[in-house]
Amino acid sequence: MKNNNFETIFDAYQLVSGAKIKGKQQDEIFELGTYDALKRGYTLYPLEHGIKYDDFSVIVSEKELKNNFLIEAAKANAIAA
Repeated sequence: MKNNNFETIFDAYQLVSGAKIKGKQQDEIFELGTYDALKRGYTLYPLEHGIKYDDFSVIVSEKELKNNFLIEAAKANAIAA
């Protein structure tokens, strides 16, 4: 996917379950899962060709999401409206 569809994450209100997340330095796309309060982070599931892989996930903190990832602009704007 092109960087045109992604924007910087400014606050936690943009982090909605189901949003597409992309690394700033990598081309890998993830789907944002729910926030896990016990682990203090958000669950990211790998996404390849529109298929979400539930058998593997990564827990990422909000700070790391803000610093190292971009969020799909269309999804973030649709939820906020």
